[in-house]
Amino acid sequence: MAGNKQPVSVLVLMYTRHGRVLLIERADKPGFWQSVTGSREGDEALSETARRELAEETGFGAADGVLHDWAQSSVYEIYTHWRHRYPEGVTHNTEHVFAFELEAECAPQLAACEHTAFVWLGWQEAATRVFSPSNAAAIRQLGERLAPSCGV
Repeated sequence: MAGNKQPVSVLVLMYTRHGRVLLIERADKPGFWQSVTGSREGDEALSETARRELAEETGFGAADGVLHDWAQSSVYEIYTHWRHRYPEGVTHNTEHVFAFELEAECAPQLAACEHTAFVWLGWQEAATRVFSPSNAAAIRQLGERLAPSCGV
């Protein structure tokens, strides 16, 4: 049976200005580490999708940090083991990149049904730990964006 998930999503990198990145481990795929991700619901604005997913997956809200819309996206092929969540015939997703800057590392309140663990890593190590190539590319880009401001 096909699902109804929209093939439009957000990727939200959570980071500190010192280049530390929060990764969360998927409950349905142990060993699969990622940044916050999630699909748009209804016709919500992508920034609202990012805020909603942050709150659902980590417990962080707008007052906890600063949300940046990178105004960039990429299209990738949906992993076959997750295609059942989408309408029949949907094979690709468009992912929009956001970043959420926190003052310092702090523990998220994970949604147990979605994620089982978290870790804060330097951006270089975080980029090698995530399973998704688009997530890794965004983390490397974060490192480039931070380099002038913090000597990362």
